[in-house]
Amino acid sequence: MNISKFLYKSFIALFLVSLFLVSCETDDILPAVELTVDAVNLGENSQSVVLTATLNSSATENITIPVTFTGTASASDYTSTSSSISISSGRNTGTLTISSIQDQEIEGPETIIINIENTSGFLVLGMNEITISLQDDDSDTDNDGVLDANDNCPNTPGDVNNNGCPFLGFLINEVLYDPASGSAGDANGDGTRDANEDEFIEFFNSGNQLDISGYTIEDASRLRHTFPEGSIVPRNGVLIVFGGGTPTGSFDGAVVQTASEGLLNMSNSGDFMTIKDTSGNVILTFDVEPLSNNPDESYTRNPDLTGSFEQHSRIDATNRALFSPGTKLDGSSF
Repeated sequence: MNISKFLYKSFIALFLVSLFLVSCETDDILPAVELTVDAVNLGENSQSVVLTATLNSSATENITIPVTFTGTASASDYTSTSSSISISSGRNTGTLTISSIQDQEIEGPETIIINIENTSGFLVLGMNEITISLQDDDSDTDNDGVLDANDNCPNTPGDVNNNGCPFLGFLINEVLYDPASGSAGDANGDGTRDANEDEFIEFFNSGNQLDISGYTIEDASRLRHTFPEGSIVPRNGVLIVFGGGTPTGSFDGAVVQTASEGLLNMSNSGDFMTIKDTSGNVILTFDVEPLSNNPDESYTRNPDLTGSFEQHSRIDATNRALFSPGTKLDGSSF
């Protein structure tokens, strides 16, 4: 064996190994990063999740990690505090926050997919894609196009122009034919109780604005009231016709009239009231006979607008009030 050649080759091999070791010093190895998130489900009602980027060692200099956002959710569904995550020198983590934006569109669950954007300066370790499920909190139980949150009748299909409730038409909601004795019976609020003047019929217009000029109210014997020119009842508006007197008070903004023939004269022993349009067509009736027990209070629908007629004070929500012209039975506005 040629000793000189052997030693020369050994020296060359040792030199190459030295170069390799020098080139693989820690300072030349790129930092590795991994993405995590504190929750994978994000509620629509202005909730937030935190996205964290973690290095496998402390950064030796400031690092910026760009991220991309894709998925089925659009930019109008959420916001992010940044499009990148910054990690300061000496630290090994950085974060950004993703927040949902509340809307009123039925969209179903959507996704937010987050990836680390291709760039130099670091290696991707482990999970580099995060999927967040954005949960829609809007629902429309009755499928009428009005979200439950805004639907006054969430279980009954209705009209979008009526807060999700069906239009019921022009109806009678409350009738007082037997005012109580004394001041308790002063339904028209003029300071005087009168058996005829404090009678009233409360109408509700569950529909578009209605002109009832020329319509009439008759009892079993004769004409009692003709609605004067300009009798306009707004959509979801209330109209009250008292027997007479000088109705005093706001009646919660209701249209208020008194009987044109001087009294309504609803007989306590039984009567039949008929409302006709200008062509003489019957549009409403009210039969006093089944309710003619002289109750000293009104009869009102319970619940308002859709229920059967019941004695006013016997309904718990009325707090024993004897009548409620212009308002719901509990005194609240329609």
